[in-house]
Amino acid sequence: MANNEDFHDELGCSHIATSATNPLRPDAFDKTDEEKIALIRKDVESILNTLGMDLTDDSLSGTPNRVAKMFVKEIFGGLNPSRKPSSSTFQNHYKYNEMLVEKNIVVYSTCEHHLLPIIGRAHVGYISNGTVIGLSKMNRLVEHYAKRPQVQERLTMQIVQELQRVLGTEDVACVIDAKHLCVNSRGIKDIESSTVTAEFGGKFKNEATRKEFLDYIKLETKF
Repeated sequence: MANNEDFHDELGCSHIATSATNPLRPDAFDKTDEEKIALIRKDVESILNTLGMDLTDDSLSGTPNRVAKMFVKEIFGGLNPSRKPSSSTFQNHYKYNEMLVEKNIVVYSTCEHHLLPIIGRAHVGYISNGTVIGLSKMNRLVEHYAKRPQVQERLTMQIVQELQRVLGTEDVACVIDAKHLCVNSRGIKDIESSTVTAEFGGKFKNEATRKEFLDYIKLETKF
């Protein structure tokens, strides 16, 4: 058992993903949000009681319920497919066929290994093959997939795969540059480091196209 625990500790501390999709059980959405909140509230109460906190204190008495609602409806709300934003697309009537890039989309996610924040920026680009998407929808898609227990590599892939599906083209790219508080605030406690991940599809696999995209977002990282 100790060896198994050591293995899982090493896996988590090294921030290694084991799945390209979020690992969910088949019964993940059998319970309503209200039922989940009630159960999580009890779990948070148990954690705080175990730590020796006085839950009769005015400052702490509402914490279990606040945390439970936050987990279900906010920071992990993107797990529920019913909350997936609609992706309105339009015909490219003005025949714009160059690269479209939206950069500096704010990313707030949560590391699935320590449940600590991942904070950074996503840069997303695509080349239309006849269909375009509203700019705000790109932000909403990033937000939706970020609101899960995540690893950054998976998040980057999910954003690209969803836009490829919506736009009907492989020509999509995403780069994320983010700080992981599980690295910055614990463990090695390196407050300066950030993690850069990238996913390039279709024409973005071409060196010249990829360089153009990276020039747009002013990122000098080599891929």
